[in-house]
Amino acid sequence: MTMNEQRPLGSPFTAAIRAQDIVAGRDLSRTTAVVTGGYSGLGLETTRALVSAGARVVVPARRPHVARAALQGVGNCEVVPMDLADLDSVRSAAAHIGDSLGRLDLLMAVAGVMATPERRVGPGWEGHLAANHFGHFTLACELYPLLAAAGGARVVVNSSAGHALTGIRRHDPHFRTGYDKWLAYGQSKTANALFAVHLDALGRDDGVRAFALHPGKIITGLQREMSLPEQIDRGWVDEHGNVIGAGFKTPSQGAATGLWAATCPLLDGRGGLYLEDCDVARASAPDASMDDGGVHAYAVDPEGAARLWDISAAATGAAPISR
Repeated sequence: MTMNEQRPLGSPFTAAIRAQDIVAGRDLSRTTAVVTGGYSGLGLETTRALVSAGARVVVPARRPHVARAALQGVGNCEVVPMDLADLDSVRSAAAHIGDSLGRLDLLMAVAGVMATPERRVGPGWEGHLAANHFGHFTLACELYPLLAAAGGARVVVNSSAGHALTGIRRHDPHFRTGYDKWLAYGQSKTANALFAVHLDALGRDDGVRAFALHPGKIITGLQREMSLPEQIDRGWVDEHGNVIGAGFKTPSQGAATGLWAATCPLLDGRGGLYLEDCDVARASAPDASMDDGGVHAYAVDPEGAARLWDISAAATGAAPISR
């Protein structure tokens, strides 16, 4: 994959399209999917849309009781306990999924944390990198045999325009020299994008293709660690918490790009791409801000993706994926 491939394909959909419109008329009755975070925000909209089209969905959840309550009435889905920040929990969930599924057509990495206070997990890892990247990295590696068995699986990873905040901080990825919650979030979103690039390179011969995406600006539970005054100061909401910022999507609109990545025939034979607004994102200028759209070169760089993969594999001890 090169930056030359980061060009819109002319998708018929727009930023305003909703999740249910993406799957309308599709028969996903032979599709199995795992959706992390599939019980709240964009993940819940994703689960509902997939199930409505006939898919069987497994939802790994850090709070299983909350997930089961949120998914009550949503058919053909199963909740599996899993905490992305606890790799033993991730491996246990993957083993359970492997016992219940013969193949996996879709792995949708929707769960994440944003702008949290400084947290250390595992052997002192920075919390965003651990939950947003290492957890999903390990889950994908553990589930890879199921993905390969599908003969045409897709992995869809929710990144963010926040990747524009920073590349991978190779000198200090875990913020030992001073914590910045927005740089920590941004680094994890760059990691999500690079993860999709190298997973696609490793998996394409097995029919496993991977994509990363920016879902858009949406107010969901992702902002739960931010105070109301901070959200007001950013121009996102009013004093009552109502969304007022320009360009915000509903959760259903925010889930649409991920569902498009999972199901669109326009993406057949493609992978390792960064998407937004239900199309391939354009390359952005080096000095572009996160509000300008597009994807920075460092977030889709194959060499950077391979380096991050090696670092992640060494850190997590995840099972190798051979080409």
